[in-house]
Amino acid sequence: MGGLNYAGFPHIERLSDFMGASDDYEASRVVLYGIGQDFTTSYRPGTRFGPGRIREASYGIEEFSYHSLASLADKQFFDLGDVAVIFGDARETLNRAEQVARKITQDGKLPFMLGGEHLVTLPCVKAAYEKYGNDLILVQFDAHADLREDYLGNPLSHAAVMRRCLDFLPAKNLYQFGIRSGTADEYKLGKEQCNLFPHEVLRPLKEVIHSFGDRPIYFTIDIDVVDPAFAPGTGTPEPGGITSRELIDAVMAFKGRNVVGFDVVEVAPGLDQSDRTVVLGAKLIREAILAFG
Repeated sequence: MGGLNYAGFPHIERLSDFMGASDDYEASRVVLYGIGQDFTTSYRPGTRFGPGRIREASYGIEEFSYHSLASLADKQFFDLGDVAVIFGDARETLNRAEQVARKITQDGKLPFMLGGEHLVTLPCVKAAYEKYGNDLILVQFDAHADLREDYLGNPLSHAAVMRRCLDFLPAKNLYQFGIRSGTADEYKLGKEQCNLFPHEVLRPLKEVIHSFGDRPIYFTIDIDVVDPAFAPGTGTPEPGGITSRELIDAVMAFKGRNVVGFDVVEVAPGLDQSDRTVVLGAKLIREAILAFG
């Protein structure tokens, strides 16, 4: 399908929506959108199907959450659709994604992005940084540091996305949780210049989250932060991760914080016949809407 000029947005395809989404963009605080790109996936591809399958899985869960004791029925959020990806052209797709993220941000909305490989977080962070500058905190839940200068000579790779964010964001503003894979150079950079917390998520998060104060936070979740026993549908699974319950609790820990952007990336539905990964993705979106929206 070609791009649609939907709600004043170029480069958008709207095929389905998330359970409980409103049809009123102007009245909604949270705006969902997808970026189904996986051109630079380094192992197993398929995250391009993540946004659509997470939306589909959302209809298999309840609007009411036993975690937050709240319901999506009491929230107004809008599902914009997906950025129209130009297959094989990562740079132009990222440019389109940045235009979409910038408009959502400038409209005073809270953007929630569904990936796609982790590289698609880059234009979303750029749009947030354009508005908030060096006050912006970037929080990453991930199995991988993603701090390589390049991967096989390509600086625009999902394995280098956090390094590309550091091209404009001060390294001290990056907080990385759950990391358990990367090069020695990545580990050194993370420990010496960033805020790297290997293996664990919830305990170190609780220790530092109060230091964020009211500063704006962009929050990105690579689904492979979860152990593959709980989320096998991802391109580069890493044993030794956290449980799905710990991840949900960690998302809820941000309630009351100044979250200005959020995403869930690296969900590859075709690699998980049980659908547990897309269901987890849908629950994370539900809990995030209830916590931040």
